[in-house]
Amino acid sequence: MRLGSIGCGRHAESSHGPAQAKCAATRPGLELVACCDVDAGRADEHRRRFGFAQAYSDPFAMIEAAKPDAVVVIVPEDAIADLSERLFAYAIPLLIEKPPGRTLAEVDRLIAAAERGGRGGAPVPHQVGLNRRFVPLLREARKRLEAVGGASSVQHVHYEMTRVDRRDSDFSVTAIHGIDAVRYLAGSDYAQARFRYRELPELGPGVANIFMDAVMASGATAHLAFCPVAGVLVERAAIHALDHTFFVHVPLWAAFDSPGRLQHIERGKLAGEVVGSSLPGGAEAFELGGFHAEYEAFLDDLAAGRAPSPSLREARQSVAIAEQIRLRRDEFRA
Repeated sequence: MRLGSIGCGRHAESSHGPAQAKCAATRPGLELVACCDVDAGRADEHRRRFGFAQAYSDPFAMIEAAKPDAVVVIVPEDAIADLSERLFAYAIPLLIEKPPGRTLAEVDRLIAAAERGGRGGAPVPHQVGLNRRFVPLLREARKRLEAVGGASSVQHVHYEMTRVDRRDSDFSVTAIHGIDAVRYLAGSDYAQARFRYRELPELGPGVANIFMDAVMASGATAHLAFCPVAGVLVERAAIHALDHTFFVHVPLWAAFDSPGRLQHIERGKLAGEVVGSSLPGGAEAFELGGFHAEYEAFLDDLAAGRAPSPSLREARQSVAIAEQIRLRRDEFRA
């Protein structure tokens, strides 16, 4: 398989590039044929660092010349929907970074483009880069939840996401990870949610702490807290099920909790404990954070002729809720 990658910025450098290079080193037949960035020098540096054959500054020139079998899209959120929609016309499978669109309307356009297909008319395989679904510790927590009763046993999920000095005017593009992680852990979509905001205008336009209280379609409840200007970079989850509680310290970047930890408590006693670096998949940040596993799933699904997951349709509700936060709405109902 010939893999191309569009976007060679900081996120591509820290997470996608290492994952792509590892896949190329461990998967016979995978070739990193081309990378692309509007900054030609940055594209060439990415090529040298991660082992791509060619570098381009125009994504469509890259596709015409390098003829990749699949493409990864890692561009800013204000450009990702328009570019992905144009790429679907080439009928090339896409791995699209989150959020695949800033609005539900953008995502619905992409769903229509993917299902309309390209030159052959068949739907285009694709996957959205909601990488918390591939974090080894979260996958282990989900596996253990399934063993003790699955979604029907989940009563409540608490998800906390804090950052240091993140003065983004729109933190929803990061909060979508927590929103989607709760869907994954609960094994259920949201039925409804209410939002509270503590605006912090003295720190910049749009800066706020964001709190979300939700009821899942399964009947479970959830509380999410997003604090972007706190004193520590962490993501932590607590999942309470009948007789079982799971605490997960999610290892991301150089987070305070890295390499992360999962604790399983049953009826007040520790039933199991796992350190993130002890799980299969590796102990580097891009491995602990699920990026390599995300690529492996995408490439395995394409090789087997399966539809990759999560698809745009599967990601749609997470985008819808993130959009409500961006618009500072008080409530979401499915």
